[in-house]
Amino acid sequence: MHKRQFLSAIACATLAMTASTAMAQDKFKIGLILPMTGPFASTGKQIEAAARLYIAQNGDMVAGKKVELIVKDDTSAADVTKRLAQEMVVNEKVSVLAGFGLTPLAFATAPIATQSKTPMVVMAAATSAITQASPFIVRTSFTLPQAAVAIADWAPNNGIKKVVTLVSDYGPGIDAEKFFKDRLLFNGGQVLDSLRVPMRNPDFAPFLQKVRDLKPDAVYVFVPSGAGAALMKQFAERGMDKAGIKLIGTGDITDDDILNSMGDVANGVVTSHHYSASHNSALNKKFVAAFEKANNGLRPNFMAVGGYDGMRVIYEAAKASKGAGGEALLDAMKGQVFESPRGPMFIDAQTRDVVHNIYIRKVEKVGGQLFNQEFATIKDVKDPGKSR
Repeated sequence: MHKRQFLSAIACATLAMTASTAMAQDKFKIGLILPMTGPFASTGKQIEAAARLYIAQNGDMVAGKKVELIVKDDTSAADVTKRLAQEMVVNEKVSVLAGFGLTPLAFATAPIATQSKTPMVVMAAATSAITQASPFIVRTSFTLPQAAVAIADWAPNNGIKKVVTLVSDYGPGIDAEKFFKDRLLFNGGQVLDSLRVPMRNPDFAPFLQKVRDLKPDAVYVFVPSGAGAALMKQFAERGMDKAGIKLIGTGDITDDDILNSMGDVANGVVTSHHYSASHNSALNKKFVAAFEKANNGLRPNFMAVGGYDGMRVIYEAAKASKGAGGEALLDAMKGQVFESPRGPMFIDAQTRDVVHNIYIRKVEKVGGQLFNQEFATIKDVKDPGKSR
């Protein structure tokens, strides 16, 4: 009797394990690691909202598997990102790692993607070299050199010859400074000084005072998403605009998410970037309306579009690889060409990096709200950091 019960228990346990394994195989898990708290929480909020919107619009089944989005907060600390990625690969058996709000977080995770052969979709971080840190990285955000070169071409043709650069002192800021400076000098401009501001708890005031003393035609700025409001406030307090010093930069400084809160000092600021919420296409209008409806009127920014397009790349690759992970999934991500809310884009099959239009935009008031209004387009921009 006891033997029969024992064998029955063993059979039940085996069945349970088999069912559990089958269920695991019937799931397509996406590990989304983002800064959800701390100074860069707006990045996490935008990307998570966009990922959830994509799933809501396209269904939670892909290649016959149930999509499970696992969201973890890395507090924008690289050691936390790495630990979470390790846990997701080993314990959760995710098919894809995604997110990565800042460059150091992406670099910290790259070895895990390589060792485990897990595709890693970078939806935010923008230092050029990120895609070279692992052959399993695919990027759907942008690169700072793409934006920096475009504004350095625009400036000297529009009365801006003498410039001071002011950037946050970490990977993307150094990229933004280097590629802008090289291109401006090539175009016959002058860089009077290059200033770097600490990334954590930045005080822009002493740097802006130095800019004012140098009397350039413009100050060229890069700060990470979310930090632009503080910069604008101090720019106004120092009376820089009144002193005839223009503010130009990459689109991070006039982030759609916080643009309205910057007030009139932002009016007229010219930037270069790959996405504006006011981009004039039917697909973008639909995206913005759906995003705002799902998020209590929150305006999507460039982080949101990186997350949304990242989900598209993951879904289409999962379909093409019939739900497989690893190299088959990665290969199906390479070379994807599609229409994004930002405009046409593709994933370069060789570099695994994003190729898209860069737009020159000017902040203008439309219907009582501030928007980055695009007025010039540079088509199909590859990352200049890799074409050298």
